[in-house]
Amino acid sequence: MTIRHMRIFLQVYSLESITKAAEILNMTQPAVTRAIQEMERYYGVCLFERIGHRLSRTAAGQEFYAHALHIVEAFDRMEKELRDWDEIGRIRIGATNTLGCFFLPDLLLQFQKRYPKLEIISTITNADALQSGLLNNQYDLALMEGNVSVPGLHAQPFAADKLLLVLPPGHELVGKEKIFPSDLEKYPLLLREKGSTTRSLLEHFFFLHHIEAAPVLESCNPQAIIYGVQCGLGISFLPERWVREPAKKGRLVLREMAEEGFERENYVVWHENKFLSNTMKTFLNIIKEKGQEYFNE
Repeated sequence: MTIRHMRIFLQVYSLESITKAAEILNMTQPAVTRAIQEMERYYGVCLFERIGHRLSRTAAGQEFYAHALHIVEAFDRMEKELRDWDEIGRIRIGATNTLGCFFLPDLLLQFQKRYPKLEIISTITNADALQSGLLNNQYDLALMEGNVSVPGLHAQPFAADKLLLVLPPGHELVGKEKIFPSDLEKYPLLLREKGSTTRSLLEHFFFLHHIEAAPVLESCNPQAIIYGVQCGLGISFLPERWVREPAKKGRLVLREMAEEGFERENYVVWHENKFLSNTMKTFLNIIKEKGQEYFNE
């Protein structure tokens, strides 16, 4: 028994006429009659009584109508919801603290304007947690900075960024023409938490230059680190886009390291077996477009 059979039955039941149902369904009368007979044989009941040229509903027909109406309505609802899933479904987005605190909110706002009925679930956490979540299908897409080399994940670059040495105004290093790794050793450090891509990049840098990195403050909150530097608690390395505004206001001083650019790509990442819906593809385009605007302004 098929949905087509039930649609035919509902029309015949509603109109109590094979002829009128055939016209509405754009079918021949024999085809409609055959469909009704197939249902009657299949269920072993009489759905309509035929007295002369008139069709009357039977008790079995009335019972069948209640079920058929519910089934067809549920089927039509399922069809619509699945066909429109891109616009009324759900998308799960993760982001590192670097990108989540500054870039993600505007990105989500632009995306929500385009798909107002879409449920967007966003999470901000460190790179290790995001990569694990992508592999375990906890996220559909994730925004991350730095290299992504975990097997099973696909990373697409969308904008470049770099880390800068962040100093409080009046710090000893502000007046140096060039700052070298060895100049950092005697100053307290304020660093991101372990597991973040920023921390991993810096730990590699410290290891190469034999610098003992024992931070006086570790935080996943970028504002805490920025405020700590402003207060003179220590020095740090932070993404340029994070610290550009406070530097313009004279609250921080930004310097580049001699012979070390700290340049890196930002990526949107997904599982290599993830099916990219049209909505996700649109989101990827928005990320690229807004990323170029955001990081190059």
